[in-house]
Amino acid sequence: MTPEGQPTVLEFFAGAGLARLGLSDWHTIFANDLDPVKAAAYRANFGDEALSVEDVWNLAPDDLPTEPADLAWASSPCQDLSLAGGRKGLSARRSGAFWGFWRLIEALDAQGRAPRLIVIENVIGLLSSGGGDDFRTLAEVLAGQGWTFGALEMDAALWLPQSRPRLFIVATREPTAGLTGPRAPFHSRAIIEAEAGLSDRARAAWRWWSLAVPRPRQTDLAAWLEPDAGVDWLDAPRTESLLGQMAPLHRRRIDAALEAGERRVGTAFRRVRREGGIKVQRVEVRFDGLAGCLRTPAGGSSRQYVLVVEAGHVRARFLTPREAMRLMGVADDYRLPGSRTAGLKLAGDGVAVPVVQALSDGLLLPMLRGQADQAA
Repeated sequence: MTPEGQPTVLEFFAGAGLARLGLSDWHTIFANDLDPVKAAAYRANFGDEALSVEDVWNLAPDDLPTEPADLAWASSPCQDLSLAGGRKGLSARRSGAFWGFWRLIEALDAQGRAPRLIVIENVIGLLSSGGGDDFRTLAEVLAGQGWTFGALEMDAALWLPQSRPRLFIVATREPTAGLTGPRAPFHSRAIIEAEAGLSDRARAAWRWWSLAVPRPRQTDLAAWLEPDAGVDWLDAPRTESLLGQMAPLHRRRIDAALEAGERRVGTAFRRVRREGGIKVQRVEVRFDGLAGCLRTPAGGSSRQYVLVVEAGHVRARFLTPREAMRLMGVADDYRLPGSRTAGLKLAGDGVAVPVVQALSDGLLLPMLRGQADQAA
């Protein structure tokens, strides 16, 4: 604990610091990221007193604070675990950076200063990448080194108008007990199946952590967007081209919105689909009050569109970096980089702030206080 009584955290793969915003009741004593653009954003919003801009593989225990931390948070790269990233798994270059983090945890453990809690955050694809071998390997490592652990699937849509399910593996050596079995909505079928596939040793170390379900959101996507007059819209030919790339199902959604005669706000992505054995680029739209899961703007298909249907017309534009950060739960006083692409990358690579806050309030802090049974 710090002199102020706050628990301490080591933040790995810190990105733009969105996990830090969610861990507002914690004191960050070390933060690390390799990306200079993300590090610049982190520094602009939090200062650089605790920031290390370095490849995690190049870090040694002596580079970390001497005081034991209460929590180590790791939002390691997800590209090789997601459906969009080739599913090469934890052995691949980017997502394999996790093992650089784990090497440090093992070294700290050998010195008697391992953190009391560990959170590993990543995409849901971690459960199934490598045919499930990646998750089973991770579980074996945790169980073999004496950690009690469990996983939760938390969708940002419970707190924000963005569909963004993410996996949170929470590990501890504190004497805690979770639920007697899975409970919706935080234990999805994928988690249940992954737990069932673990070895006897790993299942003995498994706990069904859970949280209180938040109250339903009171606002949808439209309330989080900029006023129409304050943004740039695509011209008519580009908008028609966009609509022309829609499959019949999605074009019918547009037509239904036009026929309704009321203002409808939705979002859309370009996706590659296979039709008749041929890869075709399609635009897919949703009008359910949620944005699609934010991605890093690696290409045109990764940029999310906003579509507004009103008075018999369809207008389209790109989601702005500020709107993207709002959809991650970030306040407008957060300092964004000047580049649109850089700003969208910060959001697409980040973790939703209210989700982190809920995990902290409902599980992590109670664990430190010896109240995890009540939290579960």
